[in-house]
Amino acid sequence: MVKFSSFNRSETLRMIEKSQYDVLVIGGGITGAGIALDAASRGLKPVVFEMQDFAAGTSSRSTKLVHGGLRYLKQFEVKLVADVGKERAIVYENGPHVTTPEWMMLPFHKGGTFGPVTTNVGLRTYDFLAGVKKTERKKMLSPEEALEKEPLIKREGLKGAGYYVEYKTDDARLTIEVMKKAVEKGATAINYVKAVDFIYDNNNRVIGTLLEDQLTGDTFECYAKKVINACGPWVDALREIDGSKEGKHLHLTKGVHLVFPQEVFPLKQAIYFDTPDGRMVFAIPRENKTYVGTTDTFYEGDIAHPTVKREDRDYLLEAIHFMFPSLQITNDDVESSWAGLRPLIEEDGRKPGEISRKDEIFISNSGLISIAGGKLTGYRKMAEEVVDTIVKQMKTEYGILYSKSETEHIPISGGEVGGSKGFEKYKGNMKNEGLSLGIKDEMVQRLIQKYGANVSVIFTLFKENKEEAIKNNIDPVVFAELLYGLDYELVYKPADFFIRRTGALYFDINWVKEHETAVVNYLANVFAWSTKAKELYQAELDRALREATHPTDS
Repeated sequence: MVKFSSFNRSETLRMIEKSQYDVLVIGGGITGAGIALDAASRGLKPVVFEMQDFAAGTSSRSTKLVHGGLRYLKQFEVKLVADVGKERAIVYENGPHVTTPEWMMLPFHKGGTFGPVTTNVGLRTYDFLAGVKKTERKKMLSPEEALEKEPLIKREGLKGAGYYVEYKTDDARLTIEVMKKAVEKGATAINYVKAVDFIYDNNNRVIGTLLEDQLTGDTFECYAKKVINACGPWVDALREIDGSKEGKHLHLTKGVHLVFPQEVFPLKQAIYFDTPDGRMVFAIPRENKTYVGTTDTFYEGDIAHPTVKREDRDYLLEAIHFMFPSLQITNDDVESSWAGLRPLIEEDGRKPGEISRKDEIFISNSGLISIAGGKLTGYRKMAEEVVDTIVKQMKTEYGILYSKSETEHIPISGGEVGGSKGFEKYKGNMKNEGLSLGIKDEMVQRLIQKYGANVSVIFTLFKENKEEAIKNNIDPVVFAELLYGLDYELVYKPADFFIRRTGALYFDINWVKEHETAVVNYLANVFAWSTKAKELYQAELDRALREATHPTDS
């Protein structure tokens, strides 16, 4: 596989300065990654700049579901439900290691938002619009059947439940796998490089960007035929630099999730339930944990650091007590948490929970193309729309013809396993290889599910670096994952590894605490960090740990 290595960082930056690109993408979240893959697969030459780490914004802070937006049926947004619903299966088949089906139960109670008729009609419509395959179509459950699947749900007033399939994902890993495939197809991508200004020609058309390396402070220029603003919550900030923030604009809302140990919240079945104020909340079992979310409140704080407030935590705890009254869960039971922002497009007079997640493309007078709104699930279609726009412009302006999007049938990195059916066979074969190396069964399965077709590289790194791992006081499996992150996933800082490449800060926070010192020391050594840099990156990780475990008042 193509290396996407932090050890080549300086070389990559030198190459960028000397090159002219077809497409310059600002923003390394799922949208930017999707645009890079779509563009590269059509023969365009794209470059992506991300001012933080890939997926560090919204794309690692979602509900971690590739879902069809069932609640948008209530708003009669039929096309949105149809589009993103159909995308779920495509995202799954192209990356079955990072996206897996999850049966979801929607219980309905006397006096609740949903009833037997509305749930039945809604889910049937959902199945039809989303083109759901027969084996995953909705079922209706009696109160007894619902309680058998999940005994923890509220019994009082229970009238039954809908049962349907959603898809759970690791949003940050989905993003990095898409980005790696884009690089494999010819894209260039780099993290920790910030676009600080635009470069214009004599006709005031945007032809590039002034960039600042966030690790060294160096500035440089990059030129391209088309410049794309795919910055999620920061889209309007770049539109302001361009002088084109007018008309519709972003309205940011915040969503919060809480994580509990399974022994405290022993949920067996994913639940989608309504709260006393009419919002919908998910409770999902995952990796020996249960997580619950999301909230939906207007946000005006620091875009880079949305935090969980006590009122957010208390709201979700009340929702848990409402739907799972037998649980005696308190603040002290929250093991980890995260807050993320949704970049919604402003529509006057609508509440945060009602504003649509439809995406929209804005083209300024300078030619800057901005993509805003949208959902994680629809990232591929959003990217296709953007690149279709670019392709039409390239035909008109340069007389160059490019093909239609091919990403519907392109497996992302790690997804080269023959789809979901092929992955089952692949898992069996690779399990034997992992076990033969002396890795424990549960760990082997976790690695295969996380890395998919790339797990063979992990196994090789494990086999070849055992002694080095012991010398550096790092568990050999952790060391193999770290080496892979460094050489194939552009890991540079401790937070890159512990938060976005492994997801451990959210779902295995004690693992982070156990390994952080050894990992930070190793990174400091291989990158020859100064004492100041090491302290800074350690402080970043400490802050993330603190934010995950301690809600704030302000």
